Amino acid sequence: MDVIDKTAEQNLKDLILENPELILRDADLMRALLQADRSTAGRNVVDLRAVLVERLEERLDKLEDTHREVLAAAYENVAGTNQIHRACLSVLEPESFASFLDVMTHDLATTLAVDVVRLGLEAPGAEAGSGLGPEGPSRNVVIALPDGGATAYVTQGRGMGARKITLRQLAQASPDLYGEYAPTVKSEAVMMLDLGPGKRPGLLAVGAEEPDRFHADQGTDLLVFFTGIFERALRRWLA
Repeated sequence: MDVIDKTAEQNLKDLILENPELILRDADLMRALLQADRSTAGRNVVDLRAVLVERLEERLDKLEDTHREVLAAAYENVAGTNQIHRACLSVLEPESFASFLDVMTHDLATTLAVDVVRLGLEAPGAEAGSGLGPEGPSRNVVIALPDGGATAYVTQGRGMGARKITLRQLAQASPDLYGEYAPTVKSEAVMMLDLGPGKRPGLLAVGAEEPDRFHADQGTDLLVFFTGIFERALRRWLA
């Protein structure tokens, strides 16, 4: 009988040594061990209270880290929402197309924290990459795209439908679209534009010098909302 008991005891000991988490994660077992510790005071036993406190501290640290991450994400989301709201208001205020383009390249670029903003419109009769804007500083803010050029630019020739919002890093920005800014643009957000029945699609591209400013893992919900507002504002001037 003693042999069986010792064998079972050794097996239990081996199991615990191989998987100590079985004990440390079980609240009932921990309470039983702590009670046994108090009842055998003065004997050669291990004080498990220190282990329990250490475990509780680890869990508290993890909870605090999670709490900070949640708060940071919430603040970032609020800041992003406010940013997009300001961008929407800025494109709704202009009373002329020239003013709209000026707001797009200055106020909008500042609000979205980007370095360059370009509007691409399909114009098969014009030379691809040429300026379509009114004479003056806004001439090259509106860029001519070939027939199907908006979709082709977004998909980069891949056989798939163009997404409403495309965020990506760039090894080489398009000189036709960004002109003199092309060498410095390292990431971009491209928004496909629906300009209404009977109108060819267009695109709004915002480029940044920072490679990490836009990347495929970012959310696009706020930009989808902004794109809807921008489309409606632009349709007034292209009617």
